[in-house]
Amino acid sequence: MNQNKPLHINWLVDTKERLTTSEGKEVVVLEFQHKNDPTILSDWAKNFRNHYCLDSEIDFFRKGYGFTRSEYLNKIKFPDQSVAPGPSIRSGDFGEILMADYLEYSLNYWVPRTRYGNKTIRNESTKGSDILGFKFVNVNNESSEDTLAIFESKSQFSGSPTSRLQDAVNDSGSKDQLRKAESLNAIKQRLHDANLNQDAERIERFQNPIDNPYKEISGAVALFSTHLFDMNLTTNTVTNGHPNKNQLVLIVIKGNNMMDLVHDLYRRAANEA
Repeated sequence: MNQNKPLHINWLVDTKERLTTSEGKEVVVLEFQHKNDPTILSDWAKNFRNHYCLDSEIDFFRKGYGFTRSEYLNKIKFPDQSVAPGPSIRSGDFGEILMADYLEYSLNYWVPRTRYGNKTIRNESTKGSDILGFKFVNVNNESSEDTLAIFESKSQFSGSPTSRLQDAVNDSGSKDQLRKAESLNAIKQRLHDANLNQDAERIERFQNPIDNPYKEISGAVALFSTHLFDMNLTTNTVTNGHPNKNQLVLIVIKGNNMMDLVHDLYRRAANEA
């Protein structure tokens, strides 16, 4: 178990509830039981902020604008709080980062955090597969049991109930297989740019599955504010057309007042920089 596990991940609780789709596929139901704990929220906000801009770099990047740290983050790095599509980008980024935390700290994958730092347009989603995690049987020797996990997440924190789990399944099946090679290359390049060459080289193990086979797990995740979770829409999710349907994990995460939490987290991340 990762000894640096952040405390907010303890709020992500397995309800032990399992839904079954009309095709007989299991859906794991988790609940995000977040609390108004300033210490945990501040630690989480720092972790969250550093996905977009490292604290060690923010002063260098902001000084040409004459912005404060908070102004730089709100005007250049973070999706807009109110101007569309900023709020939906916020909820999407939040869902992806929370799932990356779950994959790393609950399921014990290595999850490089390279996806958001090079965003050039703050109110757009980052291209490529949402979340990639890696698991090695032995870091010194390749094994066919080494695992690549590719998770697609979709968030629904406002509006009306929709089939977000189906959307995640569809994108996982149609896009992730095409984007896998590009996403692996992007992670490797960004690790190299950060002078993390040993980590960059670890990605190579998963770039040639023909000559160096490994296990591949797909994941489709839907995150909801509790009042928008619709069990019928969830159990009607269709997976039979997914190219990796036999290794496809389905997860739902629900929590109260999730959009308020998202905005509070971005506010803390900027104001406490």
